[in-house]
Amino acid sequence: MTTLARVKQAAAVLDGVARRTPLLSSPFLDEIAGRRVFVKAECLQHTGSFKLRGAWFAISQLPEEERARGVIAFSSGNHAQGVAYAARAAGIPSVIIMPEDAPKLKIANTRALGAEVVLYDRATEDRDAIGAELSAARGLSLVKPFDNPDVVAGQGTVGLEIAQDAAALGIESADVLVCCGGGGLTGGVSLGVSETALRVRPVEPAGFDDVARSLRSGKIERNAALTGSICDAVITPQAGDIPFPIMAQRCGPGMCVSDEDALRAVGLAFQRLKIVVEPGGAVALAAALFQGDQLQGDTVICVATGGNVDAAMFTRALGTLEG
Repeated sequence: MTTLARVKQAAAVLDGVARRTPLLSSPFLDEIAGRRVFVKAECLQHTGSFKLRGAWFAISQLPEEERARGVIAFSSGNHAQGVAYAARAAGIPSVIIMPEDAPKLKIANTRALGAEVVLYDRATEDRDAIGAELSAARGLSLVKPFDNPDVVAGQGTVGLEIAQDAAALGIESADVLVCCGGGGLTGGVSLGVSETALRVRPVEPAGFDDVARSLRSGKIERNAALTGSICDAVITPQAGDIPFPIMAQRCGPGMCVSDEDALRAVGLAFQRLKIVVEPGGAVALAAALFQGDQLQGDTVICVATGGNVDAAMFTRALGTLEG
């Protein structure tokens, strides 16, 4: 299991590489939520999401001979860009397996970062099988998006920064809401804040609440559907074997939000914080704003995990601000 010590090691490796993203706030959002709301703006990270952290640390830990042969990853877009960015910086090849219904912006950005992109149908094809076949054929090292201990450790640096900034603001206890797909970020953040009284809670799109159900049952549950939400960044079949035990030990109950509320949160993040967030990266903010009855205390911290949104989707989000 990944440890806090490993997260701190990742922080040392990422120092000067990853941006230290700010905690943002707005009195307008506080009024909507009925409490103080702080937003960790990982949408301002290199490549537009927190995924750079885990990808960079995982690639840095590969033995030199393996790293030189290149890496392969599968992702709906944010992990893809993180791996492609880190691989290009390391001067090694990268192959990224992406669902063909991923936002065009994410596919284009991944290719622009120098990766070879392989598209697949997420409803009928198994990305793990595709990844395993290509990895074996080309001698590539597979960097999984969340089921990798070094990826979890890298993502955990988000939690370390939250803990440090919360302490500087005098925040002793609060729910920390994290947009959750496979659980790499959620598990990592829960480790990163483990020396504080902050409580991490995963947030998922309605209909894709496998982590919330898994935390209730004590075992990994699977989603019945693999498509059907605009929150593509946090749609996964089930939680990873590596992050789930961490979440089960350290996280509070999961929360779920509708696509409509996620879209409203995208619009409000732009209007009140002047940041661009994609729907999947806004579910934590949506929970903070619209599900206050499920929260405790007078302060909530949420992670805006990614900002890679297509223009058409962003226009829809801005439309929720009218009237």
